[in-house]
Amino acid sequence: MGKIKRKSGILLLLALILFAAVCAAGCIAADAQRPPAILAPDDNTTEPGQQAPVQGISVIYVEDTGTTDAENVISGVKRLIRLMQGRGLDFYQTQSSQNGLIAPGDVVLLEINCQWAERGGTNTDLIRGVIQALVEHPGGFSGEIIVADNGQAQYGSERRGGSLNWANANSADRRQSVMDVVRSFRAGGYRVTGVLWDDFTAVQVEEFSEGNNTDGFVVENTRHSTGLEISYPKFTTEYGTRVSFKEGIWIANTGTYDSKKLKVINMPVLKSHGGYQVTGAVKGYMGTTSDRLTGRRAHNSIGLGGMGTQMAGTRMPVLNIMDMIWIGPERGPNVPYASAKQINKIAASIDPVALDYWASKYILMPEAAKLPGSRAASMNPDGSEPGTFGHWLRLSMNELHKAGIQATMNESEIRVVGG
Repeated sequence: MGKIKRKSGILLLLALILFAAVCAAGCIAADAQRPPAILAPDDNTTEPGQQAPVQGISVIYVEDTGTTDAENVISGVKRLIRLMQGRGLDFYQTQSSQNGLIAPGDVVLLEINCQWAERGGTNTDLIRGVIQALVEHPGGFSGEIIVADNGQAQYGSERRGGSLNWANANSADRRQSVMDVVRSFRAGGYRVTGVLWDDFTAVQVEEFSEGNNTDGFVVENTRHSTGLEISYPKFTTEYGTRVSFKEGIWIANTGTYDSKKLKVINMPVLKSHGGYQVTGAVKGYMGTTSDRLTGRRAHNSIGLGGMGTQMAGTRMPVLNIMDMIWIGPERGPNVPYASAKQINKIAASIDPVALDYWASKYILMPEAAKLPGSRAASMNPDGSEPGTFGHWLRLSMNELHKAGIQATMNESEIRVVGG
């Protein structure tokens, strides 16, 4: 009788172990279907005194603007920066925070979307909010702000490329163009300028260091495995600042470049794309190339990971800020007012790939899936077949990895803060 009881006890114990294992497997399977962990703003993902996220983890900071009103968008930018700074990523470089992204005397280049009018371009209230945050630098901003993009002087809403003066803009006040925002800050005494690279996208030049002071695009002769010939803008602002997108700020007195002084903030609007499925932080870097001077090879290289080559071979943004106030789940890259979807969110990350992965999967795709004849499946960042967003995003990520730059499409390596 004692042996029977012992055998029954053993069988019961084995059954409990098996039950626990099945439950654990179910939990793991369920976790695989969940989006990256969304943490409340006051959750702690850094150790006390730690100034950056854990290495290998890409953090995405998300803020809700509440509405599309200009003041709410501007306030949303301020909250986003506070969220970042409260979680170990300091936006401002100060004496007490030497690892901050932006120093008081930096030249900050906002790389926006401007090829398309209406909701196809970066929200001008968001641009205003970022500029306002920059000029309110706690160390006193003494640098310069450049708002720029290259619509390639082709295609676009008027088939002539981009514009910083669209009469039908993406903002609460649809008449507020990018240049209206720039002029308002200039009137306040700040060194803010708008530069439309379309104006010289077909002008091939050499670097300042070669004695060439003409505005234009430098084209490197090497054809990379992605099909890209790297090209990038080189120009002088109206304040006399000489900027090489790749090399930095040219200091004529010393005949050298100050690379650290030039900081790029990448500011794409999230939208669909007829050829490449999704426009986001990575594809937004098409605006830093000259398609005209490279015989369309720049645009054709996107599907092979070319924008990863461009980022790694020129200048990585110190921060990517995704405009999701209005998104374009269909008909992109052109996004008419009538087809835009109001989301009221902005997000930021150092990692452009992780930001694109999350935004496409959890913001753009769900909205696209609601539409008749949806192309949502092609927008899937988990896609591996040619013709899917995931295919070329992964190739772009690989290009960044070759250069030793952190980028991930692995959800276990992505943390989402806020929301």
